[in-house]
Parts: sequence; C-alpha cells; structure tokens
Amino acid sequence: MPSELALATAVLALVTVSFPFYVYGAWIVLDAEVVTWAVLRRHLAVVFTGLALTTGPVVVWMLPRAADQIGGLLAVHAFFGLQAYAMLLVGLTGIVRILQVKRAHDRYADPDPDVPLDDLHEHASAWRRRLRLGVFGYVVFWIVAYLLGVVRYVLRYRVG
Repeated sequence: MPSELALATAVLALVTVSFPFYVYGAWIVLDAEVVTWAVLRRHLAVVFTGLALTTGPVVVWMLPRAADQIGGLLAVHAFFGLQAYAMLLVGLTGIVRILQVKRAHDRYADPDPDVPLDDLHEHASAWRRRLRLGVFGYVVFWIVAYLLGVVRYVLRYRVG
C-alpha cells in the first residue's frame, strides 16, 4: 500500500498535469478565427480531459480526507476550489443553450462542422460570452486553489 506522501504526490502531479489541458483548450478557441462546431468539440475534448485530471483526485482523494484536516488554510483552499466549480457551472449554462440550439437546427442529424455558432441563434454570442466568463473564472479560481493546495502540501509533508 502506498504511503500517504506517495498518494499526495501522485494527486499533486495529476492536478498539475491538468493545467496544460486548460491552457491548450483556451488556445484552441482563441486561435480560431471563427468558432465552429469542430473547434468547439476539439476544445471541449481537451478541457474535459483537464477536468477529469482535477476532479478525479478531488472526489476520490481530497474530499474523503478533508474532515481530518479541518483548518483555516483548508477552508480557504476549499472556498476557492468551490468557486472554480461554480464558475464552471456558469460556463456549462452557456454550453447547454448552444447544444439546445444545435438540436433545434437538426445539426446532430445533419452535421456541418464549419457552421459558425453565432449563425444558429440571435443569442448565441451571449451564450458564448457566458461560456468564456465561466471558463475564465474557473481557471482563475483553479489557479488560486492550486497554489493554496501546493502550500498545504509543502506544510503538511515538510517538502523542501
């Protein structure tokens, strides 16, 4: 059975590895002149990989141990982590509306990956703004929570 330090190090590594997925996912959208379904699908695939690398350790390893580690730094770390997931929910409200419009325009049965998202509905640009706000907020709060987690790791395991 691996030691707690080994597990904590593996969790830190997984969460650390998730960040490049967020950055690359953002780059995919920022680099595209027009955001089409193909661009959005590629973006979501990359970002969801990052989310899995972060959320898995949170649910499987961090949450079950939180009650044994109650303290001020844990509270602040958890606060920013929860804010990150709240912003993710804001972004998901934009994605849900975009997917509803895609279904209404029969884009599942007749896919055209080159159709600009803004051409499908008059409010599509607002939904995309909501998505961008949610993603941006998630990343900002994720970075703060990550840095606090690294501080907690160093203090708890006396690394360095």
